[in-house]
Amino acid sequence: MSALDQLRQFTTVVADTGDFNSMRAFAPRDATTNPTLILKAVGMPDYRSLLEETVAAHSGETAGEVCDRLLVRFGCEILKLIPGRVSTEVDARLSFDTEGTIAKAHRIVDLYATQGVGRDRVLIKVAATWEGIRAAERLENDGIHCNLTLLFSFPQAVACADAGVTLISPFVGRIYDWYRKRDGVDYAGDADPGVLSVRRIYEYFKKYGYPTEVMGASFRNTGQILALAGCDLLTISPELLAQLAQSEQPVQRRLDAAAARQLHLDRVRFDEKHFRFEFNEDAMATEKLAEGIRAFVSDAAKLEQLVVAAR
Repeated sequence: MSALDQLRQFTTVVADTGDFNSMRAFAPRDATTNPTLILKAVGMPDYRSLLEETVAAHSGETAGEVCDRLLVRFGCEILKLIPGRVSTEVDARLSFDTEGTIAKAHRIVDLYATQGVGRDRVLIKVAATWEGIRAAERLENDGIHCNLTLLFSFPQAVACADAGVTLISPFVGRIYDWYRKRDGVDYAGDADPGVLSVRRIYEYFKKYGYPTEVMGASFRNTGQILALAGCDLLTISPELLAQLAQSEQPVQRRLDAAAARQLHLDRVRFDEKHFRFEFNEDAMATEKLAEGIRAFVSDAAKLEQLVVAAR
């Protein structure tokens, strides 16, 4: 049995791609996208027609409005290939705008609804800023399920769980990148700071019975993935999915909800002042969040430029 098939015994596998062919090959339950992945996909000949058709059908709309439609178009195509949910990201330029995030999320789910896709099959991706978390709390109360992304710290995770969000995506690889650069160490296995961060979040959530799902993301190698076998979900790139499918390495459960419930962990709460202070104390988290937002903003702008160029 391949390492990928073994992993699926413990964890829900999610495809971290906008490439339909990869989804057909690896048959994930869910799929997650972001502007970077969609930008990459529309640059491929196989998917150029989706861009051109969407632009042609909505010539009277702004580039931003057409981009919303393009993201939903990709999401609808993805949902034809998977049995579960697709994540669609709110424009990162709204990362510090609670009301703007809420309005954009409603627009996205309304666009899905016009295509016959219900809210149960869509996760709205929102950056895990304080403002994003507050937006997600209200969206969840409205029946719109959220995936909080660009998550690098324990305070972000706890604040998300207390807000009742459906799912969080802690970024394993980007945490690893930061510590590797700072320390000059190629961390691996149980010493990997990204792995340790997700493990801590998972154990805390299970200890206190939070229903929020933990989905490890942004992996650099299969070792990080296998070190988190048992996590609720893991979103994995096609390249790493292929490596796992070709490997017959034994896979063991590394995260266990029952074991986590027996741990002695202090309960914590984060109001806005506590959240902002603790987050600011974490140099890695503050730097990677800012870097991630800037990257997503840049790719959103590039996607809009492609829309303009296609007219």
